[in-house]
Order: sequence, then C-alpha cells, then structure tokens
Amino acid sequence: MNNLKGKVAVVTGGSRDIGRAISVRLAAEGAKVCINYCHCPQKAQETLDIIRRAGGEAILVKADVTKAADVRFLFEETAKAFGPRIDILVNNAGGIIGRKKIQEQDEDWYYTLMDLNFKSCWLCTRDVLPYMKEGGSIINVSSQAARDGGGPGSSVYACGKAAMLCHTRAMAKELGPQGIRVNAVCPGMINTYFHDTFTAPEGREALHRSAPLRREGEASEVAGLVCFLAGDAAPYVTGTGVDINGGCLFS
Repeated sequence: MNNLKGKVAVVTGGSRDIGRAISVRLAAEGAKVCINYCHCPQKAQETLDIIRRAGGEAILVKADVTKAADVRFLFEETAKAFGPRIDILVNNAGGIIGRKKIQEQDEDWYYTLMDLNFKSCWLCTRDVLPYMKEGGSIINVSSQAARDGGGPGSSVYACGKAAMLCHTRAMAKELGPQGIRVNAVCPGMINTYFHDTFTAPEGREALHRSAPLRREGEASEVAGLVCFLAGDAAPYVTGTGVDINGGCLFS
C-alpha cells in the first residue's frame, strides 16, 4: 500500500514532462496537487485538465521558485486551496538552459543555472516547513549529471544538481527528528523535451545501444519512483539519491 489519499502535494515545475507525470501520478493516487509553473501556462493548463478529467483535484500556481517572495506565495496559495498542511513537496523545477564550455561561461550564466537548479530547492525546502508536519516527505529531482559531471557543456547544471543531492542528505539529518523524510531521484536519459532540445540524436542512439535495458526511460517511470518515496510504502527511506537510468554505468 502507498496511500496518498487526501494528502496535499506541491510539484515545482509541474507543467510538462517529468513534472507533469509526477503531478498526474500523485493525483491518481489520491493526493491534492498544486501544480507550480512559471513560463508555460498552456502546458500547465493541459496538466490540470488531465488531472481533472480523471477525477483528480488540483490547482495551478504561477511562481518563480528562484525568488523568495514567489515561493512564499506558492505555499500560501496551496494552503488557501487545500488547508494549512502540506504533506509532499517535489522539487522538480530545473533545467540546463543551454550548453557552454567553461571559457564561454560568465557570472550571469553561473547564477542563472545555480539559482534554477539549487536555490529553488533550497528556498522551497526552507519555506515549506511551517506547513509540513511529522510524516511529511520532500523529494528532490536531481540528475545522473550529479553523479558523473554531465555531458559536454553542462558543468554548471551538473554542479547545481550535485548541490541538490548533497542538500538532500543534509536535510534528511536535520529534518529526520521532526519525522520528515527527504530523498532524491537521479534520472538518466528520459524521453522528454529536455533531451529533445539539448541532446544530440547520436548521443541518444548511443545510449540505446549501450544501456542494459536498451532504451531511454519515460517520465511516467520517474513519477512512479517519486510516488513510492512520497508515500507510506517507504517510511524508513530517507537521505537517499535513487538512480533511475536503465542500468547505465557512470563514467
């Protein structure tokens, strides 16, 4: 059993791809879901429609989770809709933006990527705590890049995701005595807009040949892992970074 019925969940970056799959799966398992988005209102509405057509309960909240005021607004709106308790936070917002070698990177590039991939996680974790009680669960969507340094031109993205993984372990120690579990998932090559945009076709084909399972993963598979970590089926699991990459070895 993995009972999420009646629980309240916030998914940052929940409008498409992995975030959409997580939002839809949480709602299907009975959670009330706040779908956070920033730049994709149409995609966010599509995600909301999917949930509502299936009989689920969800709302949309536009917020830039790299900004403290927006993060506070996100949780305030969730509390207005569903009550003062938030049971599940999924820190999914993030992105690679583009690929640049280190000699091409400037400070704006660094701060943009670190804010998006780590500061957002730090802010949301900090500011959800007044709403999260014993039994709460925080899941951070990190990346295989946090393990292996990422592909060409993605060094700062990889560092942001690695910081998220370290923060997962630190928060598991800090919040464990309050009965709050903190875990991370580390997806490898997942069939999403991310890789459609930023990964060359030959790189994806090479993975198909070399991965033990001979394929990319699907967003729904990441969502299944997130929901397992969020619910009653994993009550003694905290501080972990669970790889979901089809068995690919790190290099």
